[in-house]
Formats: sequence, C-alpha cells, structure tokens
Amino acid sequence: MSKVKKAEGKLGVMVVGLGAVTTTFMTGVLMARKGLAKPVGAMTQYDKVRVGKGADKKYLKYDEIVSMASLDDIVFGAWDVYPENAYESAINCEVLKEKDINPVKDELEKIVPMKAAFDKNFAKRLEGNNVKECKDRWDMTEQLREDIRNFKKENGCDRIVVLWAASTEVYVPVNEKVHYTLADLEAAMKADDKENIAPSMCYAYAALAEGAPFIMGAPNTTVDIPAMWEMAEKTKMPIAGKDFKTGQTLVKSGFAPIIGTRCLGLAGWFSTNILGNRDGLVLDEPANFRTKEVSKLSTLESILVPEEQPDLYTDYYHKVRINYYPPRNDNKEGWDNIDIFGWMGYPMQIKIDFLCRDSILAAPLCLDLVLLSDLAARAGRWGTQRFLSFFLKSPMHDYTKNEVPVNHLFQQYAMLKNAIREMGGYEADQELD
Repeated sequence: MSKVKKAEGKLGVMVVGLGAVTTTFMTGVLMARKGLAKPVGAMTQYDKVRVGKGADKKYLKYDEIVSMASLDDIVFGAWDVYPENAYESAINCEVLKEKDINPVKDELEKIVPMKAAFDKNFAKRLEGNNVKECKDRWDMTEQLREDIRNFKKENGCDRIVVLWAASTEVYVPVNEKVHYTLADLEAAMKADDKENIAPSMCYAYAALAEGAPFIMGAPNTTVDIPAMWEMAEKTKMPIAGKDFKTGQTLVKSGFAPIIGTRCLGLAGWFSTNILGNRDGLVLDEPANFRTKEVSKLSTLESILVPEEQPDLYTDYYHKVRINYYPPRNDNKEGWDNIDIFGWMGYPMQIKIDFLCRDSILAAPLCLDLVLLSDLAARAGRWGTQRFLSFFLKSPMHDYTKNEVPVNHLFQQYAMLKNAIREMGGYEADQELD
C-alpha cells in the first residue's frame, strides 16, 4: 500500500520569473481546468506506468498509483523584476495567441508579481525595476521567506512548491570554502558575499526553510552544492535541478543512445541554437552563456563513455552554441550536426533540425516537476530527487563522491517509473540497463 500522504487542500506554486515559460504554464493549466485546452506533453496527465507482472500486470496513470494534486488545487504566485501581471506578460511574450489567453484573462490579471530578489551583476541584460531593497543576502533571504509565508496564508494553501523559471545567472563556480557546508553558506549570506551567493540561492534557501520543495529550472549552481543538500536534509525537503530539458538536449539524450546501442562510433557533435526571447537575450552575455554551456555539454559524456568503448568514443569533439536572434522570439531552432563512423571506420553524418517552441515544451515540464516534487515531499523523500532527471538537462549528482549522473533518456525514464511504483507501494522492478 502507498504510504504517501494524500494531496489534500490547495497547492501553492510560486514561480521565480513571470516570463514566457511561466505564463504559458499558467495559462495552459487555467485553460485545462476549464476544459478549453489539453495539457499535452505532461507525463503526470497522460503517461501510464506498468505495475505488477504476469497475471497481475496493469498499466495505470500516475494519479491511479499515488495521490497527486489535481490542476484544480493549484494556486499561482510569482516574483519578477518586471511589474506586469501574468496576463500582460503572456500577451507581451507572444507565445500564445490572444484567443488562447483571453478566456482566463481574469485569473491571470490577479497574478501580480512580488518584487524580485535581484542582483543585476548576475543578469546584466535585464532592466526591470520591480526589485527588493535588501541590506545583504541574508536580508534578501528573510524577505523571500516572508513572501512565502504571506502567500501561503493569504491564499489558504496547505503546501507550497517554489519553481525557478527565471533567466540563467552568470556562472558561479563551486567554492569549497562557501558552498560545502550549510554553516559556511549561511555565514557567506550574512557577510553579503555577492560573488559566491547568487540571488537564486536565496530563493532556494528561503523555500526549503519554509518547508517548500525547490526546483531549479535553469542551469544555475544554486542547489547543486553540498550546503544545499545539507539544508534539504535538515528541512526534510526535496530539491531538483538543473535546467529544463526541452529542445536540443531532449533530442541529444534520446538520440545518443541510438548511436551507443547500435555500437556506432562518434567523431563529433556540433549543436547550435537560435533563440529570440528574453532567455536568448540574457544568454547573449558570455558569462551567462557559460552557465548554460556547462549544462548542455554534460549530456553526452555519461551516455557515450570513452572508457567503456575506447574504439568508438575516444576524443570525439563536442561543441554547443546559442545565438540570440530576435526575429524567432520563442520559436527556437536547435540544429545538430553529428559526425559518426561505422564499419571499418567509414564516416557518415546525421543532421537534426528541431524547430521547436521553447515555452510550449517547457510548460508541461513545469507542471510535472511541480506535481512530482509535491508528491516526493508527501512521500517523505528529501534531498536530490534523482528520479526527476528525466525532465532536466544536467541532473544533480554527488560529484564529491564521483557519482556519474544518468543522462540516458530511457534509463532516466526507468528511474521515474520505479519511483512512482515505489511510492505507490509496488515493487520498483525495472532494471537500469
């Protein structure tokens, strides 16, 4: 039998960043609640998992195995550096057509962003003025904690999940003197260490301190540090990250296994993107792109491993580029050139051109990550939720113990299904081959 606490009452979903991704997410949920749209792409709404074997085998949706929050339970809140409400932002972002936004205009207009905890040094291209005045990083964290408490009380929420869907911050390297213990992290916050403590870390700390799971949807270092793992253990809260796996990396984590399974060789993989939304603007800054580059480059290395197949995967060349190109807005294009070799070393090429819609792919991921993080919290699971790596570009892992992340899409899917089975009181019976 499932030992998961029932999903009773309202679930507050507090998002950092009220831009293209989150307004698309919110609009879709609100439209689906009215029966005016379908939540296509959301695993929690469509996927079925096998439970049992032989005569006992059956395929059930997630909410038939474990208690899940329904779309009707969700209450949205947000922080953003721009003051526009969710309706104004959804219109301005031009992801969705007005006819698909207007039926829920009233609900969206009520979602007015709180002032953001922001430091322009971490996102130089953003010019918003809806920003908190903070004495130091500790004060920034305390103000965010108060926001969470007030939102929960004012909206009668039983539980809160905090989701980062804001811009990519500049790259923050892991610093053992600051990021390895919770005591050092807190001391750095109080000392206003602006170099090592990014605003996103203040959001994560605040969420965990207030008993809310935290999800990092960008490639920021934020919760991918031992100090935050310690905080998650102390508060018994789940954390997940990092970086939504939407377009090109989804293709890469699904296509690289084809090369590996077929025992073909890889000489090089060149990936480039063109993107014109606010995310693309921020990533046009080299320091911010570095954060994304580290995330996107990490995918192949754990799927096509040189040590396991030296004849096939030694010295392949892997390059990733993102180019800001305003005419495309949210309709990004991910182009991959893959140089492979086969029998007797003869070369071949594969070209993949994915003309996708960034926010249309990210919105269902937001829903799944929110609902599954809430589920994990109710199931008494805390710390890094590795079963959520299916949804993330650069899955968190304990690099202090040389743990290798699982990036292989189909192995990640097995991890996801096993976790659902386990939380539902069934045997986690799928091998990660």
